Amino acid sequence: MAGQRVEVDGGIMEGGGQILRVSTALSCLLGLPLRVQKIRAGRSTPGLRPQHLSGLEMIRDLCDGQLEGAEIGSTEITFTPEKIKGGTHTADTKTAGSVCLLMQVSMPCVLFAASPSELRLKGGTNAEMAPQIDYTVMVFKPIVEKFGFTFNCDIKMRGYYPKGGGEVIIRMNPIKQLNPINLTDRGSVTKIYGRSFVAGVLPFKVAKDMVAAAVRCIRKEIRDLYVNIQPVQESKDQAFGNGNGIIIIAETSTGCLFAGSSLGKRGIDKGTCICKCHYKKFHDLFFFLPYFYLIALKPAECTLIIFMALANGVSRIKTGPVTLHTQTAIHFAEQLAKANFTVKKSDDEEDASKDTYIIECQGIGMINPNV
Repeated sequence: MAGQRVEVDGGIMEGGGQILRVSTALSCLLGLPLRVQKIRAGRSTPGLRPQHLSGLEMIRDLCDGQLEGAEIGSTEITFTPEKIKGGTHTADTKTAGSVCLLMQVSMPCVLFAASPSELRLKGGTNAEMAPQIDYTVMVFKPIVEKFGFTFNCDIKMRGYYPKGGGEVIIRMNPIKQLNPINLTDRGSVTKIYGRSFVAGVLPFKVAKDMVAAAVRCIRKEIRDLYVNIQPVQESKDQAFGNGNGIIIIAETSTGCLFAGSSLGKRGIDKGTCICKCHYKKFHDLFFFLPYFYLIALKPAECTLIIFMALANGVSRIKTGPVTLHTQTAIHFAEQLAKANFTVKKSDDEEDASKDTYIIECQGIGMINPNV
């Protein structure tokens, strides 16, 4: 599989860990030897952190590849992939590093494996600057499965900052090829639902207060809509450490999902925090700005970009202002996969007064030779 090594500058554009995730996943999928330099040069602490290292090691193990220079703090790695295999693989950040980001780097790869895969991912299930596991299951899963595959996500243990300790098991079967998607018809909001949770020593009242604050915010914008946000006390045998948070989802008449989420922080009144955090998101929602603008979970866009690049045909998604995070994912998908992306202002009449865009991709139509 070895060919000419692709050189990636990890310090351009956003300059974060996403460049490493996109590049190594596509390297594994396409059999491209890779060198990534200036890793996370745009971050206050450049170089590999435990989360990035465990993700790299998992990708290496998925394909029996060769990985050099991979250690904490390293700013340069080389990776030579081999054939992707199935089976059971484990990645453990040994910190509160996000299991959801581990999932995002590995999931596209195992879809093109030779046999079914089981991924045992350990770290933080609910962490800042990454999707919460609730978002992954309730929003990301139904969206990404539109590409024509399914996966099972078994939450064995929830883990919170700063200790982590969570574990999630992902089970997937390989597929022949990915279908293109079209997420441009958003419809009208028909219901709002969600989940407010507390774990560890935090009282159940905190979860109920978050629900009450969120409902007040929603009712300021709209009154005659079904709202069902459930407060939950996580059981002690399924949650490691103390944590609290909330996810709120709006479902539309066309099956689109809008979402906002937040984690509680020490020293901040939980009701006030949730209300302030979600007010703008829900204000935007009821003026029907597209879902990825509201989600504020940027790695999800990154993962959709990878799938769009691999799919067989033209995929289209509607979004709000295209962030640097998304632009970075597109840049490296084009560089490594040679997929063709275009980003243009939406010409739909209903979007005329909004900052709304269409991201379109002619995918490369990757085929799994093992299926």
